[in-house]
Amino acid sequence: MKLNASYLGLAAFALTTFVLSLANIGVMKDAIVLSLAFFYGGLAQFIAGMWSFRAEDNFGGTAFSSYGSFWFAFGFMELLKILNIYEPSSVELAVMMIAWGIFTFYMWIPSIKIGKILSLVFLTLWLTFFVLGASILFNFTLALGGSIGLICAFLAWYVSAAGLAGEIYHKKLLW
Repeated sequence: MKLNASYLGLAAFALTTFVLSLANIGVMKDAIVLSLAFFYGGLAQFIAGMWSFRAEDNFGGTAFSSYGSFWFAFGFMELLKILNIYEPSSVELAVMMIAWGIFTFYMWIPSIKIGKILSLVFLTLWLTFFVLGASILFNFTLALGGSIGLICAFLAWYVSAAGLAGEIYHKKLLW
Protein backbone atom coordinates (compact mmCIF):
# COMPACT_ATOMS: atom_id res chain seq x y z
CA MET A 1 0.00 0.00 0.00
CA LYS A 2 1.35 3.44 -0.95
CA LEU A 3 1.92 6.04 1.76
CA ASN A 4 -0.80 8.70 1.61
CA ALA A 5 -0.70 11.26 4.39
CA SER A 6 -3.42 13.39 2.81
CA TYR A 7 -6.21 11.62 4.70
CA LEU A 8 -4.64 12.60 8.03
CA GLY A 9 -3.83 16.10 6.82
CA LEU A 10 -7.35 16.73 5.55
CA ALA A 11 -8.94 15.30 8.71
CA ALA A 12 -6.75 17.50 10.94
CA PHE A 13 -7.50 20.54 8.81
CA ALA A 14 -11.24 19.80 8.77
CA LEU A 15 -11.68 19.33 12.50
CA THR A 16 -9.64 22.37 13.50
CA THR A 17 -11.32 24.53 10.85
CA PHE A 18 -14.73 23.28 11.99
CA VAL A 19 -14.12 24.30 15.60
CA LEU A 20 -12.63 27.70 14.71
CA SER A 21 -15.48 28.37 12.29
CA LEU A 22 -17.99 27.69 15.06
CA ALA A 23 -16.10 30.22 17.18
CA ASN A 24 -16.20 32.72 14.29
CA ILE A 25 -19.96 32.25 14.04
CA GLY A 26 -20.22 32.90 17.78
CA VAL A 27 -21.20 29.45 19.03
CA MET A 28 -18.14 29.23 21.32
CA LYS A 29 -15.04 31.16 22.34
CA ASP A 30 -12.00 30.91 20.09
CA ALA A 31 -9.67 29.94 22.96
CA ILE A 32 -11.00 26.37 22.66
CA VAL A 33 -9.12 26.12 19.36
CA LEU A 34 -5.74 26.62 21.08
CA SER A 35 -4.94 22.97 21.81
CA LEU A 36 -6.29 21.85 18.45
CA ALA A 37 -4.22 24.51 16.70
CA PHE A 38 -1.01 23.21 18.24
CA PHE A 39 -1.58 19.49 18.06
CA TYR A 40 -4.11 18.38 15.44
CA GLY A 41 -4.27 21.33 13.06
CA GLY A 42 -0.60 22.18 13.57
CA LEU A 43 1.48 19.13 14.40
CA ALA A 44 -0.57 16.44 12.62
CA GLN A 45 -0.88 18.53 9.46
CA PHE A 46 2.78 19.52 9.47
CA ILE A 47 3.82 15.88 9.83
CA ALA A 48 1.37 14.93 7.05
CA GLY A 49 3.09 17.55 4.90
CA MET A 50 6.54 16.11 5.58
CA TRP A 51 5.28 12.60 4.84
CA SER A 52 3.69 13.89 1.64
CA PHE A 53 7.04 15.31 0.53
CA ARG A 54 8.63 11.94 1.36
CA ALA A 55 6.01 10.27 -0.88
CA GLU A 56 6.93 12.76 -3.65
CA ASP A 57 3.62 14.61 -3.39
CA ASN A 58 4.74 18.23 -3.68
CA PHE A 59 1.20 19.62 -3.66
CA GLY A 60 0.24 17.76 -0.47
CA GLY A 61 3.59 18.54 1.12
CA THR A 62 3.27 22.24 0.40
CA ALA A 63 -0.38 22.41 1.45
CA PHE A 64 -0.19 20.42 4.69
CA SER A 65 3.16 21.85 5.84
CA SER A 66 1.91 25.38 5.16
CA TYR A 67 -1.48 24.99 6.82
CA GLY A 68 0.09 23.11 9.73
CA SER A 69 2.38 26.10 10.15
CA PHE A 70 -0.65 28.40 9.94
CA TRP A 71 -2.22 26.56 12.86
CA PHE A 72 1.00 26.74 14.88
CA ALA A 73 1.15 30.50 14.25
CA PHE A 74 -2.55 30.95 15.03
CA GLY A 75 -2.25 28.93 18.24
CA PHE A 76 0.84 30.87 19.30
CA MET A 77 -0.94 34.16 18.59
CA GLU A 78 -3.92 33.02 20.69
CA LEU A 79 -1.57 31.96 23.50
CA LEU A 80 0.16 35.36 23.48
CA LYS A 81 -3.27 37.03 23.61
CA ILE A 82 -4.42 34.88 26.54
CA LEU A 83 -1.18 35.64 28.42
CA ASN A 84 -1.62 39.38 27.74
CA ILE A 85 1.76 39.49 25.99
CA TYR A 86 0.66 40.53 22.52
CA GLU A 87 -2.57 40.99 20.63
CA PRO A 88 -2.36 41.84 16.92
CA SER A 89 -4.19 44.90 15.69
CA SER A 90 -7.18 44.39 13.43
CA VAL A 91 -5.09 45.55 10.46
CA GLU A 92 -2.32 43.04 11.26
CA LEU A 93 -4.82 40.21 11.64
CA ALA A 94 -6.69 41.20 8.46
CA VAL A 95 -3.43 41.32 6.47
CA MET A 96 -2.53 37.86 7.80
CA MET A 97 -5.91 36.45 6.72
CA ILE A 98 -5.72 38.08 3.28
CA ALA A 99 -2.14 36.85 2.78
CA TRP A 100 -3.28 33.31 3.59
CA GLY A 101 -6.13 33.87 1.14
CA ILE A 102 -3.62 34.73 -1.58
CA PHE A 103 -1.60 31.59 -0.85
CA THR A 104 -4.76 29.50 -0.83
CA PHE A 105 -5.95 31.05 -4.10
CA TYR A 106 -2.83 29.92 -5.92
CA MET A 107 -3.05 26.48 -4.29
CA TRP A 108 -6.65 26.29 -5.52
CA ILE A 109 -5.53 26.53 -9.17
CA PRO A 110 -3.63 23.18 -9.27
CA SER A 111 -6.24 21.59 -6.98
CA ILE A 112 -8.73 21.89 -9.84
CA LYS A 113 -6.77 19.25 -11.75
CA ILE A 114 -6.43 16.96 -8.72
CA GLY A 115 -10.11 16.55 -7.83
CA LYS A 116 -13.46 18.32 -8.00
CA ILE A 117 -14.32 18.19 -4.31
CA LEU A 118 -10.73 18.96 -3.31
CA SER A 119 -10.87 22.07 -5.49
CA LEU A 120 -14.04 23.08 -3.62
CA VAL A 121 -12.09 22.75 -0.35
CA PHE A 122 -9.52 25.24 -1.61
CA LEU A 123 -12.17 27.49 -3.17
CA THR A 124 -14.12 27.75 0.07
CA LEU A 125 -10.90 28.15 2.06
CA TRP A 126 -9.62 31.12 0.07
CA LEU A 127 -13.07 32.65 0.27
CA THR A 128 -13.03 32.06 4.04
CA PHE A 129 -9.67 33.81 4.41
CA PHE A 130 -10.66 36.79 2.25
CA VAL A 131 -14.06 37.21 3.92
CA LEU A 132 -12.52 36.95 7.41
CA GLY A 133 -9.80 39.43 6.42
CA ALA A 134 -12.34 41.91 5.06
CA SER A 135 -14.61 41.39 8.09
CA ILE A 136 -11.76 42.10 10.48
CA LEU A 137 -10.53 45.09 8.47
CA PHE A 138 -13.96 46.71 8.20
CA ASN A 139 -15.15 45.62 11.67
CA PHE A 140 -17.95 43.33 10.44
CA THR A 141 -19.12 40.13 12.10
CA LEU A 142 -17.03 37.03 11.41
CA ALA A 143 -20.17 34.93 10.94
CA LEU A 144 -20.09 34.86 7.12
CA GLY A 145 -16.44 33.78 7.09
CA GLY A 146 -17.24 31.22 9.77
CA SER A 147 -20.13 29.85 7.72
CA ILE A 148 -17.95 29.46 4.63
CA GLY A 149 -15.32 27.85 6.88
CA LEU A 150 -17.88 25.28 8.06
CA ILE A 151 -18.64 24.34 4.45
CA CYS A 152 -14.90 24.06 3.83
CA ALA A 153 -14.46 21.80 6.87
CA PHE A 154 -17.24 19.43 5.77
CA LEU A 155 -15.81 19.26 2.25
CA ALA A 156 -12.34 18.46 3.65
CA TRP A 157 -13.79 15.73 5.88
CA TYR A 158 -15.54 14.29 2.84
CA VAL A 159 -12.35 14.18 0.76
CA SER A 160 -10.48 12.57 3.67
CA ALA A 161 -13.21 9.98 4.27
CA ALA A 162 -13.76 9.27 0.57
CA GLY A 163 -10.05 8.72 -0.03
CA LEU A 164 -9.58 6.50 2.99
CA ALA A 165 -12.77 4.49 2.40
CA GLY A 166 -11.98 4.18 -1.30
CA GLU A 167 -8.56 2.80 -0.48
CA ILE A 168 -9.94 0.30 2.04
CA TYR A 169 -12.88 -0.82 -0.14
CA HIS A 170 -10.97 -0.57 -3.44
CA LYS A 171 -13.55 1.80 -4.97
CA LYS A 172 -12.87 5.33 -6.08
CA LEU A 173 -15.42 7.70 -4.59
CA LEU A 174 -16.10 11.16 -5.94
CA TRP A 175 -13.44 13.55 -4.73
